[in-house]
Amino acid sequence: MTMVFERIYTPGIAQLSYLVGDDGSGSAAVIDPRPDCDIYLALARKRSVGITHVFETHIHADFMSGARELVNRLGDAKLCASGEGGAKYGFEAHRIRDGERFQFNSVVLTARHTPGHTPEHMAYELAEHSKEDSPWGILTGDSLFVGSAGRPDLLGSDETEELTRQLFHTLRDYYLKLDDGLIIYPCHGAGSACGADIGDRPMSTIGYERRHNEFLQYEDFEAFAAFVEQGAPPEPHHYKPLKKVNAAGPSVLGQLPSVPPLSPKAFRAVVERGETQLVDTRQMLGFGGGHIEGAINIGPRPELSVWAGQMLDFDRPILLVVENEPDLDRIVRLFWRTGFTRFAGYLVGGMKAWSNAGFPLQHVPQITVHELKGHLNDVQILDVRAPEEWQRGHIPHAHHTFIAEMRDGLNGAGELDKNKPIVTYCDSGYRANIAASILQRHGFRDVRNVPGSWQAWRKAGYEIATDVG
Repeated sequence: MTMVFERIYTPGIAQLSYLVGDDGSGSAAVIDPRPDCDIYLALARKRSVGITHVFETHIHADFMSGARELVNRLGDAKLCASGEGGAKYGFEAHRIRDGERFQFNSVVLTARHTPGHTPEHMAYELAEHSKEDSPWGILTGDSLFVGSAGRPDLLGSDETEELTRQLFHTLRDYYLKLDDGLIIYPCHGAGSACGADIGDRPMSTIGYERRHNEFLQYEDFEAFAAFVEQGAPPEPHHYKPLKKVNAAGPSVLGQLPSVPPLSPKAFRAVVERGETQLVDTRQMLGFGGGHIEGAINIGPRPELSVWAGQMLDFDRPILLVVENEPDLDRIVRLFWRTGFTRFAGYLVGGMKAWSNAGFPLQHVPQITVHELKGHLNDVQILDVRAPEEWQRGHIPHAHHTFIAEMRDGLNGAGELDKNKPIVTYCDSGYRANIAASILQRHGFRDVRNVPGSWQAWRKAGYEIATDVG
């Protein structure tokens, strides 16, 4: 018999889930699954185990839980969620208590109540059956990350202080009392906003974190609380709606969300009704060459999941434009991961069919950093990177507005002149093209994007401004 341990990384949302079990008994558990759950079924078949339990570490805010979806696919598996911290769910689940153990032949999972990120949060110790009281690893969920810890401010200001206090005690009274050799397996890696500056490595040890994780260095609560508050990244727009969905229980679809095919004529009719949100998922150069008026461009990279959550409304169905129709399923998966399941349709034949039908196009010219360098005084320049990126250096004469803050208005970009040319840039051009499409929707007449953006500017050796005013 052999222990089964598989880590599943989901790019874009930087999420980590796990398949844990033993092929001797043929039983296994999945911890914190994403909604497009076929990957767990495929891994279980590959490792000759059946998934008998699906565990949640907590009510997630950053991605749509796949626990109910996976249990539905399995038929008779048990869905297990925390019964601590006063958690309320709108679905049936086994309510786990602190110290409860689950055996998968030679592998034992022991639940530990680790509040702070959320009141109900659970971690799961991993041990051999013959050494149940000497765990070798722990699935930490969002309580302890590599180089970081779960943020305690996602339930609103009224609960932040108490959650911060709970997090402080979880870190000091639980994690710091574990053996140095224990391996920690968190629910997120670098890039997630569930913690501040999460490290690049997918796992660590208690001993390493004890020495290097700044969240574990504080003995005084007040100093700890000040550190946590100072380092918290901005809360993404989709976190609060998704937490409500996950607490109530996401709808079980049994398949990918449905996206009806629409001819150009039918697609245009739906656009003109104004009841949907139009998303063009093509690469920036394709979008710039010609797109439908009013479309927001979110390219087909894994980051689409996060930027869809940041920029779109959950209560309006989505119309899709894709580059290649065989890629539709992959793109729909990216939307599903952050809770988007309502689609009004996709454009059959793509933009070629649209233009062949004689329908109008809008454009976003793409200019190189060399062209921009020659016209710094002739255009308005908008840097849409995160504040910390801006502060490390930017293009001279640029204005700054973080793209995540442009969802419901232009904010700092509102001071710009809609009748003058405006050039957007970010680190590589991806976020800048999102911004360019938003500016067009807000009436800017001459919007241009810079492929390569800041990376290209730096590699060209051009002047860098470092003022932060």
